[in-house]
Amino acid sequence: MTVTDLPPGALPRSYLTWLTGFTVSRLGDAVLMFALGWAASGLGGTTAALVLTLTGLPRVILLVVGGAVADRVGARRILIAGEAAMLALSVALAVALARFGTPTWLLLTSSLALGTVTAFCLPAAGSQPRRLVPDDQLPRALALRQGSGQAVLMGAAPLGGLLVGTVGLPAIAWGDAVTLGVGLCVLVAVRDMSSPASDAVSTAASRTVRLDLVDGFRVVGRTPGLRRALILVGAGAALMLPVPSLLVPLLGRASSWGPGSTGVVAGAVGVGVISAAVLTARRRRPPPRTAGGARAAAGLAVSAVGAFLLATGPALVGPDGVAVAIVGALVFGFGNGTFVARLAPLVLGSAPRTHLARVQALVGLVQLVPVMVTNTILGALAQHASPGWALGATSAGLAACAAWAYRLRLYDDGVSAGPAAREQHDDRLPAR
Repeated sequence: MTVTDLPPGALPRSYLTWLTGFTVSRLGDAVLMFALGWAASGLGGTTAALVLTLTGLPRVILLVVGGAVADRVGARRILIAGEAAMLALSVALAVALARFGTPTWLLLTSSLALGTVTAFCLPAAGSQPRRLVPDDQLPRALALRQGSGQAVLMGAAPLGGLLVGTVGLPAIAWGDAVTLGVGLCVLVAVRDMSSPASDAVSTAASRTVRLDLVDGFRVVGRTPGLRRALILVGAGAALMLPVPSLLVPLLGRASSWGPGSTGVVAGAVGVGVISAAVLTARRRRPPPRTAGGARAAAGLAVSAVGAFLLATGPALVGPDGVAVAIVGALVFGFGNGTFVARLAPLVLGSAPRTHLARVQALVGLVQLVPVMVTNTILGALAQHASPGWALGATSAGLAACAAWAYRLRLYDDGVSAGPAAREQHDDRLPAR
């Protein structure tokens, strides 16, 4: 069966199967990373910071390389090789943890190795929805992936904490190997369900694309709608991502909420994201051909309101303002989810099929690099003024981005143009 044989509004079984296996394996990875971070925290703040840095640094350095390699040899092959490498690393780590315990050198080495393999797999995994689903169902497919990914993030920490205290690190590493084995079996079983025309484009690309690390930048530069969308993705990520990971914990400490209440507030952000993803996934009809900037602006505006509630609620209500903060976190998360649900299919749908993984690599890059800057700026503002001021600045920045996004025309070459028009666009781009 090809995507053209599917009933209207239906997602292919191959995509649902791949997403299930992918989610299971990512849950194992996330639990393992939490466990490694917990072990590193017992060795001091410097070691804990180095473990986090060595996990994320390869992504910044190697994402573009991973995207180029995936476009050159095929995303499915890269994912199978990457899953197999992660499986081998997990087994080796389980044996080493049982033998040596948790010395600093082992934690740092394993974090660097796992981060390096992940850097190669992320662009390939990000391009899979476009390869496995009909173009008109791309928003639903990406919303399902967004919701499942957020559920993994929400569940990994409590599950990891429970397992660390009961079964220990070596058993967690063995469990990760099992989940990776499930994901590997699914990848071997699931094949691309693209249409014949898409297969022709992909086959030609695999023969002609060379490992050109800057070609993805050139493609984005030649595609005005894609270029503007990536800039908007970077701006939104720079302001949204620090809120649950940095500003909410700082706000909780400043408001004397305690770790339990602070965790509930941070979790409410995830609930809001999942709610927006579920609403998008339930919509079987493709989105209308309206300005994509307006829909992205709506998500940014809602997030700005949520950040404002987080900033002002505890200050107005006092130490008992947890309820207001939870509402603000839910609103913020819903706006975040809406923003991603609008832009993700637009970016992936605008990318030429010969450059899907490279464009996804740039999506990851424009999120990682700005966040490094805004984390520093917002953290300093929270320290020298207050977390409320940092959240207020975030709210103002999101409102400004919403006003800018509303004026953007993001459907110049986007998914609403239809498969035929997009294949013509693919033909205009040289396969390097």
